[in-house]
Amino acid sequence: MSKSKKAKKVRSVPKETHTTSSMDFVTRFQPYFSPIIFFVACLLYVNTVFYDYTQDDAIVIYDNMFTEKGFEGIPGHLKNDTFYGFFKTEGKAKLVSGGRYRPLTPIMFSIENAIFGEAPFAKHLINILLYGLLCILIYKTLILLFLPSLGGQNGFHLFVFLAALLFTAHPIHTEAVANIKGRDEIMSMMGAVLGLYYAFKYIDSPKTKFLLFAGIAYFLGLMSKETTITYLAVIPLAAYYFRPKSFMKVGKPMLIVFVSSLFFIVIRTSVLGFDFGGTPQELMNNPFLKIVGNSYVPFEFGEKAATIIYTLGKYIGLLLFPHPLTHDYYPRHIALMTFGNWQVILSLLLYLGLGLYAIKNFKKRNITSFCILYFIVTTSIVSNIIFPIGTNMSERFMFMPSLGFCVLIAYLAHNFSGNQSKKFVLLGVGLILLAYSAKTVSRNQVWKDDFTLFTTDVKTSTNSAKVLNAAGGALVTESAKPENVNQQQQMLQTAVPYLNKALEIHPNYKNAALLLGNAYFYQGNFDAAIKSYERALAIAPEYKEAVKNLAIAYRDGGRRAGEIEQNLQKAKEYLNRSIQLVNTDPDSYRLLGITHGMDGEHPEAIKYFTKVVELLPNNASAYVNLGKAYKYYGDEESSQKMFQKAIQLDPKALEKN
Repeated sequence: MSKSKKAKKVRSVPKETHTTSSMDFVTRFQPYFSPIIFFVACLLYVNTVFYDYTQDDAIVIYDNMFTEKGFEGIPGHLKNDTFYGFFKTEGKAKLVSGGRYRPLTPIMFSIENAIFGEAPFAKHLINILLYGLLCILIYKTLILLFLPSLGGQNGFHLFVFLAALLFTAHPIHTEAVANIKGRDEIMSMMGAVLGLYYAFKYIDSPKTKFLLFAGIAYFLGLMSKETTITYLAVIPLAAYYFRPKSFMKVGKPMLIVFVSSLFFIVIRTSVLGFDFGGTPQELMNNPFLKIVGNSYVPFEFGEKAATIIYTLGKYIGLLLFPHPLTHDYYPRHIALMTFGNWQVILSLLLYLGLGLYAIKNFKKRNITSFCILYFIVTTSIVSNIIFPIGTNMSERFMFMPSLGFCVLIAYLAHNFSGNQSKKFVLLGVGLILLAYSAKTVSRNQVWKDDFTLFTTDVKTSTNSAKVLNAAGGALVTESAKPENVNQQQQMLQTAVPYLNKALEIHPNYKNAALLLGNAYFYQGNFDAAIKSYERALAIAPEYKEAVKNLAIAYRDGGRRAGEIEQNLQKAKEYLNRSIQLVNTDPDSYRLLGITHGMDGEHPEAIKYFTKVVELLPNNASAYVNLGKAYKYYGDEESSQKMFQKAIQLDPKALEKN
């Protein structure tokens, strides 16, 4: 009796309560567990192979100058910040604090471009296959970890199988799999878990090859994404919990992964340098800014702490109940929080409770406490506590930490199911798996293309300046397509409020001001378009696209003023502003010539039509217009010369004009 109590004190393990028939079932189907996991992973995401590029795919794939070069672009990925191939200029690559050095997956995309071409099909397919392999690897690694502790327990393999299935089906992983760029999450975790796997293989059977495999896998994980670094803590933590008698053997594997980490840091530093760029003062790259007067200032310490704590609680909420999901948690989808908010206090108490439980059971090597510590360790690097990550939160940031959650749910289900309750518990887990799977399939359909993604998620992230801007921009772009001529005004009417709200949240959002100007322009509201473009230029005076669009808006606004409103003075004013902005547009000069001619100012008309001829020396219509201006002015000789020049270029020029 005392011996039983002592065993229970050392470790909380499930009781021997499962029936022989359940053991027979598990034994019979155990060889199929890995293929089932792989099949489920592929089945959940198979529809995504037909999807387009979305979201940040432009940065690392179709608009990245190195990826586009195929094999020849590989050195460029290795020698530069990950963002450099997209921005193509120095400085912009470090828009986020510290820059980003994640060359492995862009290199993979370069290779895939060279072999399969630039279409997204092959890249989506490879994402799915890699995800399926990762889920199998997780299953195999969990068996390796837990076998000495739980291997003698009935239903052990079923528990691990359910944990791996929960991870496979969890909807919070959709972004990492359905978005091609999300492969960095898959490869990072694959490197981390594989490093853990081979570290434990070495502990159980000290062979040099296992050390080598652990070091290589871990290094490749780091080259995919820096979050792999958290396994520097996870590996010894797992060894303490699951190999207490062999804990000292973890020293060599840890030395290998530490050297791999050091090697990665040396490479990263040689590429990016020691300059971490400070804290960005732009809201889209620093969510912890607020408007005071007309300027952005940092959150106060309490505001920042409360907002981070709230976000950490939201992560747990989404792991438990993954709805609604969105790709966008930019300002202000997550609002500025204070410690007066009950959700902040609840989140704080939740994490304090989890932390205290984990610490209390640390010496007991309780599996639940391991899951909690694993979650906290892997979440730490994306929490905004250690260093700023450029946004409040993202579902893909839970890709690695979610494993702790899935293992915990499966373990608790396994641990508390006896003969009477076993079927109900397993049924409950099965229903969770079905619900997760249904949500995953439903959610990944949103990643079909940018238009679908942005216009769907804007209904969830209603206060995110970024997604409001993206949805508005997508609607404006789609509205201009010929096939959408009948829906154009409806699309624009939807876009305008989105873009106005984006500017309300982020008054210095130059792209939102530009896109709002475009929306008004397509609506034919040139005055409103002009105000929006001028706002964009007030924010960023060197904004070339805003300058170009403003010139066009003034030109077309001047055309309307002259042709429809019969307001020749306004037409002249607008057209003159147009050529002040862009002095190479022949249409603006032509319209000015017409306007001055209508107002009887023929010398001015001649001046502007002469400019058109200078810009379009081979255009017959330009000479006809100039000839007419001379004729109205009374200079018949010059008029005939212009008409003759027009006829030389086009014998039917006079008939056409």
